[in-house]
Amino acid sequence: MADYDLIVVGGGPAGYVGAIRAGQLGKKVAVVEMDRAGGTCLNWGCIPTKSLLKNAEVYQTVKNHAGDFGLKIEGLSYEWDKVIGRSRKVADRLAGGIEMLFKKNKVDYIRGEAEIPKEGVVEVTDKDGKKTSHNAANILIATGVVSREMPGFPFNGKSVIGSRQAMVLPTQPKDIIIIGAGAIGIEFAYFFNAFGTKVTVVEMMPNILPVEDTEVSQTLEKSLAKQGIKLLTGTKVDKAETTNKGVRLTVSGKATETLEAEIALVAIGVSPLMPKGVALETDPKGYLKTNDRYETSVKGVYGAGDIIGPPWLAHVASYEAVQCVEGIFAGKKPKKVTVFPGCTYCQPQVASVGLTERAATEKGIKFKVGKFPFMASGKALAVGESEGFVKLLVGEKHGEILGAHIIGADATEMIAELGLAITMEATYEEIVATIHAHPTLSEAVHEAAHASQGHAIHF
Repeated sequence: MADYDLIVVGGGPAGYVGAIRAGQLGKKVAVVEMDRAGGTCLNWGCIPTKSLLKNAEVYQTVKNHAGDFGLKIEGLSYEWDKVIGRSRKVADRLAGGIEMLFKKNKVDYIRGEAEIPKEGVVEVTDKDGKKTSHNAANILIATGVVSREMPGFPFNGKSVIGSRQAMVLPTQPKDIIIIGAGAIGIEFAYFFNAFGTKVTVVEMMPNILPVEDTEVSQTLEKSLAKQGIKLLTGTKVDKAETTNKGVRLTVSGKATETLEAEIALVAIGVSPLMPKGVALETDPKGYLKTNDRYETSVKGVYGAGDIIGPPWLAHVASYEAVQCVEGIFAGKKPKKVTVFPGCTYCQPQVASVGLTERAATEKGIKFKVGKFPFMASGKALAVGESEGFVKLLVGEKHGEILGAHIIGADATEMIAELGLAITMEATYEEIVATIHAHPTLSEAVHEAAHASQGHAIHF
């Protein structure tokens, strides 16, 4: 008889969500986590970074736009330690909340490093080196990923750092070079720049946020450049070294130049964090290979979340874990991820779901574009957030929503409507027929649907 119906290795968005769902299904479950419940996302990623970004947004608004609202601010300043401290408090509070959810759902929480020596067995080594062994009918690996180092330029925790160290810098750097302009790199670029750090971003692809719609990326580039961020796109790092004062990089793009700063933040991607023990089949990049039931090459051992490869998103990880667990215990046929939102929380925000114009064109799909700028939105003007637009890709033949792209205030909150539209195979006509409250930013979605047929009312 197994000690547990399910042991989950890793307590991040895939691990804790999968464990709680199994607990709800009446199963005996344990979670093994070597750091803290919530994983990287809650403790060192999604949640604390959004706290930092909100601090930056508030400071920037008061500093640069107080007069627009009839406010007069004198002697504005900030305390760096409290800016950082607030994000840690938010993370600590939510981590404690997850531990309470474990208790509520009768999930055992085991702290330590897990090893899977063989099928059906998980060994845990705690912080004191004590080992315990646990049997399980099923094992779910949800160990996630870690920041990837740049070859020849390893993290040292001081002048060369990853995103985790960037969140808890004891003093604000005077200048910083960020290598990589994906969501993580751009969010930190916005944060540091907002508080006055000189920021340079180096990206080898032609545009920042390379996975996003090209028009959105280019619009964001103009906005960030206007805010004072130096963006070097189409640029590669030829040489990187540490110095007595910080770091020195030689880069080549439109021109070859040498960059120097106190700190380099390397945000070029992630690497899988595989548990020790039994040999599991992986893809060429080291991510767990799973079948359509999320099962690995070892019977009874499953994988979900970042450890099984991109997209590396918390909400995708949670979805995969629930699908996996319900497939094991509820007799449901698991679904693989097809439609998911992507969000970047700088200002202006960026959010998207479905196909980009590039992807639709490559697939040979005929489509129309409906676009509505926030400068024509009454609510956007009223709240002082008129930058950006909503852009919809609509199938030419059936009128279905193929993709949605938003850049502007609250874009990350607005994108859910369009994810639902794609999931439900809604058409532009159904969005047009849905009354959107006035005045709201979401009216821009309604207008963009109209615009796809050349019928925008307010633009």
